[in-house]
Amino acid sequence: MNRPIRVLSLVVFVLFLALMANLTYAQVARQTVLNERPENRRVTDARFAQDRGPIMVGNIPIAQSVPVKDHFKFQREYPNPALYAPITGFYSYYYGSTGLEASQSPYLSGATDQQVLEQLIRAAAGQAPRGAKVETTISAKAQKAAWDGLAGRKGAVVALDYHTGAVKALVSSPSFDPSLLATHDLKASQAAWEQLNKAAEKPLANRATREIYAPGSTFKLITAAAALETGYAADSQIDSSRYRLPNSDKVITGSCGGSKVSLSHALQVSCNPGFARLGAELGAQTLQEQAEAFGFGKRWLPEIGSAASRFPTGIDAAQTAMSAIGEYEVAATPLQMAMVAAAIANDGVVMEPYLVNRILRDDLSVISEATPSQASIAVSSTTAAQLRQMMVGVVESGTGQRAKISGVEVGGKTGTAVTDRVRTPYAWFVAYAKEYGVAVAVFIEDANVSASEVAGGRVSAPVAKAVLEALK
Repeated sequence: MNRPIRVLSLVVFVLFLALMANLTYAQVARQTVLNERPENRRVTDARFAQDRGPIMVGNIPIAQSVPVKDHFKFQREYPNPALYAPITGFYSYYYGSTGLEASQSPYLSGATDQQVLEQLIRAAAGQAPRGAKVETTISAKAQKAAWDGLAGRKGAVVALDYHTGAVKALVSSPSFDPSLLATHDLKASQAAWEQLNKAAEKPLANRATREIYAPGSTFKLITAAAALETGYAADSQIDSSRYRLPNSDKVITGSCGGSKVSLSHALQVSCNPGFARLGAELGAQTLQEQAEAFGFGKRWLPEIGSAASRFPTGIDAAQTAMSAIGEYEVAATPLQMAMVAAAIANDGVVMEPYLVNRILRDDLSVISEATPSQASIAVSSTTAAQLRQMMVGVVESGTGQRAKISGVEVGGKTGTAVTDRVRTPYAWFVAYAKEYGVAVAVFIEDANVSASEVAGGRVSAPVAKAVLEALK
């Protein structure tokens, strides 16, 4: 063989090696990337045609796949769509998935290692693959009570089993119908997507976990906790007279029942000057550390995702005082404020919130089951006991009396947050019911009443009461 032929053979051999290496890389290393590319219609078609498992609330499916006579074979349906949309999310051909449809997709589609044997058996029997059943922690009664309580108003409700962290209700209003995005009519799905994203009321926004708002006076629970942890007692007297913010012309006023009141009474009547002055005395670092002990700064509930609640950093004394009453740049999710009430009810222990209880096969054998876990200790059990006594005072004799339940220890805290001079103030109420083992946060973004009539106790407390009673 002469030299030119040998060179040519070597070049061809190298090119074949390069081609084989590229094919191997594409098939192995880039398999996931290629499969997930939106223009890969074959893979998308295959996924959309799967018999996905149901998402359950008790024995009721809130998302399920049903057989249809088109090339996709199965249609995803959402019974009670708006009620459960913040939990299920959607499963769409063009727009992917959200909520439990996204986080639990490997189980719902039957693609986890634990489900391999089951799928092999089904294949051997000539049956199509089928996904697992996802069982949530939600109470249907509490979910309905929360939805009915909001009555179409913008807002959110979150209820937690404070012993375990299990989410018993999670409602965001207004909501949407996931079926509009899951439809096999792909043009209709695109039109629905555009309409939902353009809607001024933001129905796709999960106000319960993924949006943060000024918590108003519900944040006084954290300020009170910081005071008790640093040596104050529930009966400690604090200055409740009108308070001019440090280095500012702004004056905080309020009718607190005297120029000196106990810390407990200040919480009962939601005394702004008393808590603003107290916050300035405690200092920004103390308040920030206390807020973080309750969970501020962390993202919770990975099953559907959440925003991190925020306490501002680098603030001066005046800003600290305003932050102590839940204003300035303090912002929290309803989930986070439910966790604050839950931790106080649970002797100061913050439990990790969770939404998925179990994942089951067709024969109801358990693939996966949640285990409650402790996230942090926010306050001592002694401080928690004092805070509960103070919160009971709010409900029995203070601003939260509309949350009373006969024969039940209910502790709560109202909140009204003024964000600007145009928007209706936010109305908050957080509470716990000892005999039911449940804590709840109610947030109403738009109460549909005049600003002078908005108060957490008037607007949100009755909703909290209804949810608590649904969980008795």
